[in-house]
Amino acid sequence: MRLGVLDVGSNTVHLLVVDAHPGARPLPAHSHKEELRLAQLLDDRGAIGIDGVDRLVRVIQDALQAAEDKGVEEVLPFATSAVREAVNADEVLARVKAETGVELQVLAGDDEARLTFLAARRWFGWSAGKLLVLDIGGGSLEIAYGMDEEPDAAVSLPLGAGRLTAGWLPGDPPDPEDIRALRRHARAEIARTVGEFTRFGAPDHVVATSKTFRQLARIAGAARSAEGLYVQRELKRESLEAWVPRLAGMTEAERAELPGVSEGRASQLLAGALVAEGAMDLFGVETLEICPWALREGVILRKLDHMNP
Repeated sequence: MRLGVLDVGSNTVHLLVVDAHPGARPLPAHSHKEELRLAQLLDDRGAIGIDGVDRLVRVIQDALQAAEDKGVEEVLPFATSAVREAVNADEVLARVKAETGVELQVLAGDDEARLTFLAARRWFGWSAGKLLVLDIGGGSLEIAYGMDEEPDAAVSLPLGAGRLTAGWLPGDPPDPEDIRALRRHARAEIARTVGEFTRFGAPDHVVATSKTFRQLARIAGAARSAEGLYVQRELKRESLEAWVPRLAGMTEAERAELPGVSEGRASQLLAGALVAEGAMDLFGVETLEICPWALREGVILRKLDHMNP
């Protein structure tokens, strides 16, 4: 069957269309996405404003039209931290349902981590042993660890690249004191959780998903996306540590000129790099592997697991 997963994230609204059936890997057939940056549309109360909701409704309607055009039989809609943490989330969800017919499932943070872990486990297989999985989104950082398909530990921290950029790095380029303050904040948040994971022992593989990690790996020399999903891509902490001060001194426009960095994500790259560097340092990670599957694939895989063959 042809499934669509509609991901209302903190940065983008992304419809991924796949051809899938139980027991087989989902094959991507179409991708439709639009940048919305919900994490940066929250007002002083932490609510998504009327303009933001108007845009969200319009973007979801566009995604539904794309799903219909591509012959999607079922759409799996979900929302992550930007909607989850908005003080008017119930009103937003009610309006989306009334105007589009879509009932968004709001994922809890640890569920995001668990579903992302499932995707990484299926991608790397059982032979990968114990996995530590890191994912930096627009609104949150997910961390999960385990040797089965269900992780032994999973947490979500409010350390998304979009959220941190909006709240901590107003300058272009950012002020060095603001960067230092964000670095301290991110590392303190991550450090509180390290003990939950290290008690299980060292992982056999450390895996990273998400656009932020892919872009950081690309500027550090990893293969281009055009070279295909199955090319192994890595990010070394040594390379990342060399890039952080360079990114700190760049304007948003200069970052957008870097290989693999999209114009819409250039402003968030420094915040994402600070979080990635802090996580790799505090967990003692020298090299991590980039996984092309993440949360959306995890949602699809979980759906297929509950279908009759």
